[in-house]
Amino acid sequence: MKNRIEELRKERGILQEDLAKSLGVSRQTISSLERGRYNPSIFLAHNIAVYFGMTIEDIFIFEEGAI
Repeated sequence: MKNRIEELRKERGILQEDLAKSLGVSRQTISSLERGRYNPSIFLAHNIAVYFGMTIEDIFIFEEGAI
């Protein structure tokens, strides 16, 4: 699953470490999310959306046939 986390984070001048701390996860988790190597739980996806003031659908790109 692709996402816009890195784009949104950089637009706002937020470091991976700061985002991770705000979300209660490790910096490595943020890095893995940005690289598409990790799909978040629905709870983490929700928290990310709330953090950026957006919907989950605005941040995460669901691809057809990706199951």
